[in-house]
Amino acid sequence: MRPVPARRTARSVARLTTATTLLALLAAVPGPASAHDLPGSYVVSRAPGVLPEGIAITPDGTMYVSSDGTGALYRGRVGAPEMKPFPARGLEDRPSSRGVHHDRRGRVLSVGGATLTVHDRHGRLLATRTAPAGPLGAPDLNDLAVTKDAVYVTDWANPVVLRAEIRGGTVGPLEPWLDIRSAFPGFPARYWLLNGIVANESGTALLVASNGTEAVWRVGTADRDVSRLDLGAESFGPDGMVLRGRTLYAVLNYGAPHGVYIARLDAELRSGTVTHRLTDGPFDLPTTLARHGCRLYVVNSQLDDPPGRPPYTVSAIADPTCGDAV
Repeated sequence: MRPVPARRTARSVARLTTATTLLALLAAVPGPASAHDLPGSYVVSRAPGVLPEGIAITPDGTMYVSSDGTGALYRGRVGAPEMKPFPARGLEDRPSSRGVHHDRRGRVLSVGGATLTVHDRHGRLLATRTAPAGPLGAPDLNDLAVTKDAVYVTDWANPVVLRAEIRGGTVGPLEPWLDIRSAFPGFPARYWLLNGIVANESGTALLVASNGTEAVWRVGTADRDVSRLDLGAESFGPDGMVLRGRTLYAVLNYGAPHGVYIARLDAELRSGTVTHRLTDGPFDLPTTLARHGCRLYVVNSQLDDPPGRPPYTVSAIADPTCGDAV
């Protein structure tokens, strides 16, 4: 055993003092907020007629919410209960904004009416892409999914999925990509009512929600093969959705009690089982949701009674699957 030195040198004392100081400083820095420290409800706006519809939350906890009533976008943080208008330029002529998402570059993409817009995090307009008329007439864009090489968009007014290629970070023209009517021959075209759309991590498969058919449809992006997601006898026509691995989170507001439904899917995203029905939450015609940490953030649209009554809110609830394998 080495003998213990009788005294420390000046250098060793300095090192010890520095280490002690650093430890004290680190101990004083607050850690990440737990779910118990976060608001249970977020005010999107107190102005009349906003009618929030879409939501996206970035990895750092920045929250974006779209307005179906005015076309505006709002921004906030998961740690703060009040949101503010996001200064997104170029939306003056769009009366409604619905789906909103972010991409790997931190850009904010949103759809509404006939347009897809791309903004940077400061609100500067980077691109506007206009959808052509569909087989039934003027487009009414509803939601979007962003993969590494494309943006896929649903059209509420036409049974069509549109696609804009992403090349070198640039979003290309928004073009018709799939007429989904062939998947359900004989079903009236005007009642497809395409809503939410999500993509798996690799971008090889899409799940497209249809209120009209009360179903979710799986689409292969390589061959455009369409098949119905098999959830047994479950009537499952969601509005907005989130896909995390093999767990599908969906908001239902038509044909079933309003709320969040969670399904566990197979590896190919072709079949699954509904495992949770969260219908007793503080919801006011929920339209879609986002997931961040172990919480689900649900938009209360009030679209069943426009212009609704301020304040317009987002409700946060615990994710009952938190900790499960994805």
